[in-house]
Amino acid sequence: MYDREHSLLSLARAALQEVGVRRLGAEEEKLSHARFLALEKDLGLPLRSAQQILSALRASKTPEEIDSMIRAQRISEAALEETLQLIRPGMTEKEVAAELVYRMLRHGSEGNSFDPIVVTGANTSMPHGVPGDTVIREGDFVTLDFGSLKDGYCSDMTRTVAVGYATEEMRSIYGIVLEAQLAGIAAARAGIPGKEIDGAARAVIQKAGYGAYFGHGFGHSLGLDIHEAPNANPAGEAIMPVGAAVSAEPGIYLPGRFGVRIEDVMILREDGCEVITKAPKRELIVL
Repeated sequence: MYDREHSLLSLARAALQEVGVRRLGAEEEKLSHARFLALEKDLGLPLRSAQQILSALRASKTPEEIDSMIRAQRISEAALEETLQLIRPGMTEKEVAAELVYRMLRHGSEGNSFDPIVVTGANTSMPHGVPGDTVIREGDFVTLDFGSLKDGYCSDMTRTVAVGYATEEMRSIYGIVLEAQLAGIAAARAGIPGKEIDGAARAVIQKAGYGAYFGHGFGHSLGLDIHEAPNANPAGEAIMPVGAAVSAEPGIYLPGRFGVRIEDVMILREDGCEVITKAPKRELIVL
């Protein structure tokens, strides 16, 4: 056990010397260059790049890991249900984000799996918008993209809702995004490259005439980190393994007007996938 007289580094160095380790791998993508060099010096061993090895080991989740991710997801869903009851015209994006974070913590989250995205109005056309002082108005979309942590494991979900009312165009875009997501989920299984999953969803959006407005990938793996490998995007050549936890998050973003994204998380199996997200999505929610 470490204390002031026995640092973690000194204990690690002693353990490595005891078992005769000569080469040690490190996650080079997770460490700064300075930290990488400092660890080599402090541990007295050359570090070798091992990111790909560790990423491959983490790609397939165990039942225990999946259980932690499901628990994190249930926390997020409880927080969403409560937050949706509070959203009203006049609130700012920041105020809604604050309510969401508070309620995740209140329901047992260990923290945010990433900084939540809460945007409204024209800001919903920006996939990675940051909550600001923009005020919610009648007839606006509100997009909430957020996640909880449980046992160190992430959840990730997005829901787009309307406030007061939604135009026919807004409902139409929502329906296309939902259809695309369901097509990607139906195509998702282990043993195929991620680009095939992406392609099934992308084809729906392209056929509807909005291909130019879906600028990101269908999904990414997640676990201890919110972004892991392999990915379900147009460049995803890697074969998806059994037990991969992958987001399903297509979107359509009309610049300067509005956007829609719907996101669930699915666990890949040999014959399909299990969607662990249970929050409603089949009908556009109008608050």
